[in-house]
Amino acid sequence: MFEGLPREWRAFTPSLIVTKTDHIGKVSLGRNVVALESSHPVPDQSSLIAGKKVLGFVQGCGPESRLLILLSGGASSLVEHLKEGGEYAQLVDATQSALGMGADIAEINRRRKELSAVKGGKLLASFMGEQVHVLAISDVGGDGIDVIGSGLGACPDSPDFDYSVRIIASNVVAREAVVRDAQGRGLTVIANEETMYADVAEVAAQIALDVRDGPCGLYLYGGEPTVILPKNPGQGGRNQALALELARHFRNRSDVSGLVAGTDGTDGPTDAAGAFLDGDTFDMEPGADEALTRANSACYLARTGDQIITGPTGTNVMDLAILIKHK
Repeated sequence: MFEGLPREWRAFTPSLIVTKTDHIGKVSLGRNVVALESSHPVPDQSSLIAGKKVLGFVQGCGPESRLLILLSGGASSLVEHLKEGGEYAQLVDATQSALGMGADIAEINRRRKELSAVKGGKLLASFMGEQVHVLAISDVGGDGIDVIGSGLGACPDSPDFDYSVRIIASNVVAREAVVRDAQGRGLTVIANEETMYADVAEVAAQIALDVRDGPCGLYLYGGEPTVILPKNPGQGGRNQALALELARHFRNRSDVSGLVAGTDGTDGPTDAAGAFLDGDTFDMEPGADEALTRANSACYLARTGDQIITGPTGTNVMDLAILIKHK
């Protein structure tokens, strides 16, 4: 997002960047830029360091300042400053327990806000300048600025500054790009829905029903499904779990193939974005059922060669499931 700004802004405007570990790479930044890497999806001490820096940056803006916030999904974990009495262990436990029980992003963010001194509009409550403009990439259903990044860019009640916000990218935008590309290849788009907001097994069953009963063409879904983790989970992520669940539904069929992936290029605690699937995937290697039960889909799909590894994409607009039913 920073690299998309005009060159003169990037070269001279005081700026603070916080992004995920190993995402800055070899990017050359000027002396006017402080860049930090932090933890995602579970916050750690680097998140607290980043949160202190962000809060200090906002508090340091003078009375005539104009502040531009470039906010993306994932910022909830990257940036945190605990309210008085809040403890780091509580933050980690709230995040891990919510992830493990299959909570959606709204519930995870609600828990984070309870402990935070910067989420839910609290960060900008300390801004003393003239104007705040927020450009946001949404990774949440409904694209609410009070939910993206747990409300890091949300406006406080009764602000003393001008405030505006614009969503510049979302799952809708990503799906529109897929549709354009598909139609350019002569494919008929049968479904284009943002409905992946339940457990992966439930989402897979509904998608499979749509494809089985529908005509040939492309079926496109967006959202962010959830996974309930067992006590000792293996290596997996929601996209690889969904891909393997779909593979179960389409086993031994030669007329369906697909891809499930996270638009940020990462899926859970793995280096894969997601996985391909077809009628052979579920039986290509032994142990597919066990992999789903143990939340170990990544290990299984690595053995079948179906993982897709893109590296960081530089964006985050939730997940995509793309299936093609052939003639």
